[in-house]
Amino acid sequence: MRSLGLDIGDARIGVALSDPEGILASTFSVIERKEDSLAIKAIIDIINQKEVGRIVVGLPRSLDGSLGWQVEKVKKFVRRLCRYTKVPVDYRDERLTTVMAQRLRRASGGKKGRGKGG
Repeated sequence: MRSLGLDIGDARIGVALSDPEGILASTFSVIERKEDSLAIKAIIDIINQKEVGRIVVGLPRSLDGSLGWQVEKVKKFVRRLCRYTKVPVDYRDERLTTVMAQRLRRASGGKKGRGKGG
């Protein structure tokens, strides 16, 4: 089953898409979040075009595991998205994922990214 990964930020939404078996995911696109209704439409279009069977959303928890104010903003956006699709949503803890990605990139000889902290 193909999965769609969403990294929901205030200005942009990072989108990753898995292979049809749901084993390997890679970056698919970045959606500008100027208006939530347009961002939701763009996500729904991807879901329909790519026959997505599951949505995975990163939750930006605090380092101690608590749910901060950003988590509620992400969940509010996802509730709006769910009004337009029946595709199930799973949440994943994304603490330290940026740090891990940067370390892996450096270890493999890659350049530092331009993202947060990169």
